[in-house]
Formats: sequence, structure tokens, C-alpha cells
Amino acid sequence: MSILDYPFHIDGRGRTARTNEADHVHGMIEQFLFTRPGERVNRPDFGSGLLALMFEPNSAELATTLQMMIQAGLQQWLGDVVEVRNLTVETEDSTLRVSLRYMIKRTGEVRDGIFERSV
Repeated sequence: MSILDYPFHIDGRGRTARTNEADHVHGMIEQFLFTRPGERVNRPDFGSGLLALMFEPNSAELATTLQMMIQAGLQQWLGDVVEVRNLTVETEDSTLRVSLRYMIKRTGEVRDGIFERSV
């Protein structure tokens, strides 16, 4: 199945770029993780709020809070598309890393994704 690629762009042939379902789902997860709540006009609750907590003092409590926020948000916004199998959040200096094992519900395919941002 071919789906529009995100972010929207034109491919080397001058056509709208397309991608497969697995890459599309990966992109949707990335959008959720790195979107701040309030950033989207028609969906002000969309987003994880992850980047806002990045500079809080690193602790086990913060890691647990981030994991619970992400798990709940993925269930709310992408629960019909993915099932979260395993989730870890790590911060190292100015880099935030989310490791996620998830199953694409439509195909049953289990994938591992690492989502990273430096601030």
C-alpha cells in the first residue's frame, strides 16, 4: 500500500512522494512525540509534552512520568493503529531518546523505533 510521505515533499521524479505503511506509522508516532500540546490549531490536546520536560532534573520519577505520558498519549491518539509493546525514555545531556517496540494492528508487524531529538 502506498501512502503520502511525511513531511509532504516532491520526489526525484517531480511527483508527490509516497511511502509504505510501516514508514507512515513511524512518522505518525514521531509527530505525536515531538509535537507540543497546543501547537495544532484544530487538535490542541495532540502531542506528548515530552520536549517541555526534557530539562527537568533527571530522576527515576521523571522517566516514569514521561513513559506514562507517552503510553497514554499513544493509546489516545494512535490506539487504533498501534499497540505499544515496550517503551523506554532516556535523556543524555541535550539529547532525548525514546525507544519503542510496537505492533502495527492492521498487519500484525512488530517494529522497533528509536525517536531522538537534540535540543
